[in-house]
Amino acid sequence: MSAGSGLPSGMPDLEYIYLHTQRIRLGAALALCAALLLGNAAAAQAAGPTPTASRAATTKPAPSGKTTPTPRRATSANDGDDGSWTVEDAIRFWTPERIASATDPSGREAQPQGWTAPHKKRSLTAIDGEHFDGIKSVGTLFSQSKDMKAHNCTASVVNSGGRNLILTAGHCLGDKAAFVPKYDHTKSAGDQPYGIWPVKDWFRDAQYAADRSANSDLDFAFASLKENGGRNVQDVVGANTLARTPGFVNQVTVVGYPMVGHNPQDRAFRCANVWTTPLPAYNQMQIDCGGMWGGVSGGPWFSKLDPSGETGEIIGNVGGFLRGGPDVPSDNPLYNRITYSPLHGDRFFQLYDDAQNGLHTDHGPYHQPALPYSMGDGNTWKHAKLTAAGDFNGAGHSDLIVVWTDGEVTLYTNDGQGHFISERQLVAPQSIWTHAETITAGDFTGSNQFDLMVRWSDGEVTLYGDAGTNGLNVPGTRLAAPHTIWEHATQIAAGRFNSSTYVTDLMVRWSDGELTLYTNVGAGGFGQEHQLQKPKSIWTNATLLTAGEYSGNQKWDLMVQWSDGELDNYTGTTASALDTEARIQNPNGL
Repeated sequence: MSAGSGLPSGMPDLEYIYLHTQRIRLGAALALCAALLLGNAAAAQAAGPTPTASRAATTKPAPSGKTTPTPRRATSANDGDDGSWTVEDAIRFWTPERIASATDPSGREAQPQGWTAPHKKRSLTAIDGEHFDGIKSVGTLFSQSKDMKAHNCTASVVNSGGRNLILTAGHCLGDKAAFVPKYDHTKSAGDQPYGIWPVKDWFRDAQYAADRSANSDLDFAFASLKENGGRNVQDVVGANTLARTPGFVNQVTVVGYPMVGHNPQDRAFRCANVWTTPLPAYNQMQIDCGGMWGGVSGGPWFSKLDPSGETGEIIGNVGGFLRGGPDVPSDNPLYNRITYSPLHGDRFFQLYDDAQNGLHTDHGPYHQPALPYSMGDGNTWKHAKLTAAGDFNGAGHSDLIVVWTDGEVTLYTNDGQGHFISERQLVAPQSIWTHAETITAGDFTGSNQFDLMVRWSDGEVTLYGDAGTNGLNVPGTRLAAPHTIWEHATQIAAGRFNSSTYVTDLMVRWSDGELTLYTNVGAGGFGQEHQLQKPKSIWTNATLLTAGEYSGNQKWDLMVQWSDGELDNYTGTTASALDTEARIQNPNGL
């Protein structure tokens, strides 16, 4: 869809350049100041869409030791909540100079010199954002905090009984605040399509901390808005529903308003249909999307949008660790790409209930929930001796078996969305598995669960059927006795080169350079042998083999790493020949 469409259904590759400076449009700024808190009478008369019902939130029992929530009334974060914060005050306070002095509470202020958005996506989970016309349930948040700030954050209207709530980040609270739905810098304040709405009261979790602690998981806040022309904001622009974040991996559309310093167009910005991944050690998710400069803090993460494209279901908001962005210098390429959101769980919906009821409740210390499994770092993985991927649990996606240098064997299970979620020890350290020379995984027994084949240092070959279910402490099936020709099997790789259903073929590179394909391998033996390369060939220089459906033609390929670092993929490999060689990497030292 074009950048001006309401419902993002795709992300075309766009080239856009972020300029370094822009003159502030004084006329628009003055007009905005003059109409702060007045709103747009025409918009107030226009009926908004009928809001959908809020999804009910079920609160889990409090963990033992948690303090009993204590309701308390608190004064508003705004000056003069008794009504003294008037239109005249707003006009005097929000001068063009103060609007022009906008800074960002997230700290994302400096734009790297000469930065331009990449032309192409960097990976399956990395995209580049785009400007668009915005949606009316999302807008800018103007406020003053420790220093002068203007539209420093983004907020969205959410469904509430009082029909007057917005959602933003916990670090976005400020005095003299006002919300402008679908802010349009090209129009005067009196012509803003959906008016201006002063903040009446703020609601933030009492345990929130904008630091490196787990309490940054609580970086969300609500605000109740005053009426505009006798109408509530939800009656004019509609409202979004709130849903619990279903997990760490989701496809979302993120909407925000980067500040003028990073967004010379001063337009709404979106990252459409981008995949989230976990933020290690935090109950937060992250996206990789170019263009997420300061000012997007608080912006909604939509799991889906309604047919109108103006409202939808929200499962996150920009914020979290270090106020929503990575701890890197401004010239780091990740500076404006990596963006975080806290997961919306129990504490979020407790705050949501408080905001709807006008309460400020301290729900006690925050207890971080269970987080995704961490597989460790380089200090751990330098001890991995052998690895084999396969569907060991029969779940339809690949898990990972690792043989470590001390003889321990572990199984890492996969959630099917790119993350390992558990570790299971199959064999304890200091075992016979220190003598495993090479391993591969395939469904040789035809059970829809992968088996593990091992060639030991003495030449014995053992097949462990359904390794994920049966484990590896069982005797297994001996396919070759010790001290046979299999002592010279340097590399083995299972695949589906000839068979049509199960991974029952085995590619073997022998020490003399011969390459052999065994088809219909099973617990009864190695099946039929097919010579693909004769001895004394160039294949004596092959250092690693692996197999997979890399070319997407429903046939498996053979990938080979050579001793000089060259990496080649042989597509269309069959029992007759290796077929086409495709270069993946030229010879290189790395």
